Amino acid sequence: MKEFRLVSSMHPKGDQPQAIQKLVEGFRTGKKEQVLKGVTGSGKTFTMAHVIAELGKPTLLISHNKTLAAQLYSELKEFFPENAVEYFVSYYDYYQPEAYIPHTDTYIEKDASINEDLDRLRLSATSSILSRKDCIVVSSVSCIYGLGAPEDWQGLLITIKKGEITDRDQFLSGLIGLQYERVDPELRRGTFRVRGGRIDLLPSYGQNPYRIDFGPEAIERITLLDPVRLTAIREVEKLAIYPAKHFVTPGDRLEAAIVSIEQEMKEHVRKLASEGKDLEAKRLESRTQYDLEMLREVGYCSGVENYSRHLSGRAPGSTPYTLIDYFPKDFLMIIDESHQSVPQIRGMFNGDA
Repeated sequence: MKEFRLVSSMHPKGDQPQAIQKLVEGFRTGKKEQVLKGVTGSGKTFTMAHVIAELGKPTLLISHNKTLAAQLYSELKEFFPENAVEYFVSYYDYYQPEAYIPHTDTYIEKDASINEDLDRLRLSATSSILSRKDCIVVSSVSCIYGLGAPEDWQGLLITIKKGEITDRDQFLSGLIGLQYERVDPELRRGTFRVRGGRIDLLPSYGQNPYRIDFGPEAIERITLLDPVRLTAIREVEKLAIYPAKHFVTPGDRLEAAIVSIEQEMKEHVRKLASEGKDLEAKRLESRTQYDLEMLREVGYCSGVENYSRHLSGRAPGSTPYTLIDYFPKDFLMIIDESHQSVPQIRGMFNGDA
C-alpha cells in the first residue's frame, strides 16, 4: 500500500503542531467530529494536509463551491504529488430540467451541457477510490447526489495482462458492456477502435490512450500512447478498465429493472387516465417507452439517473448511492468552511429528497 507523502519546504509552526497532534489523537480515539478554527491565512489547509499524511486514510474534502474546491485541489496536488488527488464537482456547465405544460401538450426536454473535462475528473475520482488507498478527493456538495452502485461499477471492471490468453471478440463485447463506444476515425474519451488484432482505447477517466495488441492466442503487448501523436510512451504489464459511465448495470439486473420501470409506468398511466389526463398519460407512456427501448438496445439512456432506484434494485424512498458509498468504511471526511458548507449540504439533501 502506498503511503501519503507530504512534500513541502514549510514546516508546522505556532499552534499548528499542537492542532495536528490533537486532531490525529481525536480521530484515533474514535471522536466522530472535531473542529479546527483559525483566521484566514493561518494555514488550516496545511494543518489538514499533515493530518491526512499522519492518518494515512482515504480522504473526502467537501467545499461549498467549485471555486474553493478548485483552490483546495490545486494546493493538495502540490502537497501530495505522488498520491491520487482527485476533483469531483458537478459536470454541468448549463442545466435546464425537463418540464411539461399539459394544457398545450408542450413537453420541454431536459437540456444540459456537460463539461467533458469535469466528467473525466469525476470518473477518475471514483476509479482512484476503488483502486488506491492513497486517495484524496476534493468535492463540492455534488458528492451527495446519486451515482450508480459502487459494487456494480467495480464488479464490471475488466483487467487484462500481457501474455494472458484472452479472446479478442469477447474483450470487445466486454467493452461495449462497459458503455464504451466503437468508433472508426477519431478516438475520443470513452471510445475504442479496432484494426485487426490491434485495439486503441481511450478510458473515460484518462487522458492517454492505450494500444492492446492481440496475437493468435494471447495479448502480446499493452502500450501507453501519446494522446496527440499516438506514439508509444511505454509498455505496461497489465491494465484495469473501469466503466465509461457512472450508471452501469449488469445484464440480469437491467432486465429486472426494465420490467420494474414498465410496471410503474403502467400504474401511473392508469392513474392519469382515471383522472381524465389523457394527454399527460400519453406523453408519459411514449417518453418512458423510448427510454426503455434505449436501455434494451444500448443499456443507457438520456436521464438514466431518473431510473436509478430500479437499476440498483432499491426500495421506493430509499437513499441513492453516492460518491460517499465508494469510500471504504474507515475514511476521513473534512468539511471546509463548515459554517457555510453544512447548512448547504443539509438544504441540498432535503431538496433532493
